[in-house]
Amino acid sequence: MDAGNEGTVTPVLLNIYDLTPANDYLYWFGFGVFHSGIEVHGMEYGFGAHDFPSSGVFEVESKSCPGFVYRKSLWLGTTDMSQEEFRSFIEKLAGKYHGNTYHLISKNCNHFTDDVCKSLTGKPIPGWVNRLARVGSYFDCLLPESVQVSPVGRVPTLRPITDDDLDSISTISDSDEEEDKHLLPVSSTDLHSVDIVAILATLAAMA
Repeated sequence: MDAGNEGTVTPVLLNIYDLTPANDYLYWFGFGVFHSGIEVHGMEYGFGAHDFPSSGVFEVESKSCPGFVYRKSLWLGTTDMSQEEFRSFIEKLAGKYHGNTYHLISKNCNHFTDDVCKSLTGKPIPGWVNRLARVGSYFDCLLPESVQVSPVGRVPTLRPITDDDLDSISTISDSDEEEDKHLLPVSSTDLHSVDIVAILATLAAMA
């Protein structure tokens, strides 16, 4: 929830990125195809796809998620969590967001940021950010399988974990059980774009 009167409050921001140039037109109709990340304590956290049953949550410099075009930032509220407390919170949540469970319609990057926002501020992210997924959920069983499971993009390379990070978090284990509790280690920078035009055409035909 929002911070109380005691302690230091930290802004919670939603950084929004375009996944298609068509957003320049769709945005004004309250629609579009977006990636989003949550910025807290100066760093940004997002969720992406990979092929393994381990966390797909990643950390990057704010407003600079590779492979996407930054559009704008929205103020969501504040939190009184310290940097260490927030890091612990994100690591626990990361265990629910495995890279191989990413789903364009039912479990995408915007579902992750919505989950974080509700936990920190008690409010959801703006509805237009993930409207494509909500519309698609009505027709999920009719969508082609390639559309249902297509990731917005592979997880980008992460900031290397420093000695300072290791002071505030536990050492990452090689076991799957421990790996689930931590942010994703450095991964591939290969990004695979969704065929946005095909998805929009399919949804429009069904609407």
